[in-house]
Amino acid sequence: MNLPNSITFARLILTVIFVIAASWGTTIGLVVALIAFVVATISDWLDGYLARKMNLVTALGKLMDPLADKILVASAFVFFTSEDLCPVWVTAVIIGREFLVTGLRQIAVEKGEVIPADQLGKWKTTFQLTFGITCLIWLILSRHPQETGIGQFLLNLSSPGNWLFPVTLWASFGLTLLSGLNYIRRSWRMLLD
Repeated sequence: MNLPNSITFARLILTVIFVIAASWGTTIGLVVALIAFVVATISDWLDGYLARKMNLVTALGKLMDPLADKILVASAFVFFTSEDLCPVWVTAVIIGREFLVTGLRQIAVEKGEVIPADQLGKWKTTFQLTFGITCLIWLILSRHPQETGIGQFLLNLSSPGNWLFPVTLWASFGLTLLSGLNYIRRSWRMLLD
């Protein structure tokens, strides 16, 4: 297994750490969840960069990289819904889109094709991960608000009432719909065959 694919599989392990730590319901659990989520987010960029730079793009990587992203994002949105930070229907649409794209990729594999992630999907993932980091910072800092300094700045910035929270949430949702429709459009001929 090459280095980029190893990083992708490490992201799956980081997702498990995120889920376990977030479920503790404590501040320390949320801090561990935030660290795991941020490292997983960085690994999402890093594995793709290394695969292209080292000319190690593989069919396994094209399949597993977006799948690892989907598992991380789905886990995060379920958690954020349980914390009343994301409507259930938004999480359902996001997870439904992920199942749809995974199904389309499976059909493509059976036909000897690979459907790589597109630009819309990459932007969708970027906004989803930014929303995730925003939510985790809010959950941590809202438990221990600070009067001044960087903690207060981050608390205000990540607040559901501030601009960053709704922009990243609704951009995630909108790009989820658009990229899902784009995958259907790109796969339409394959589905009709």
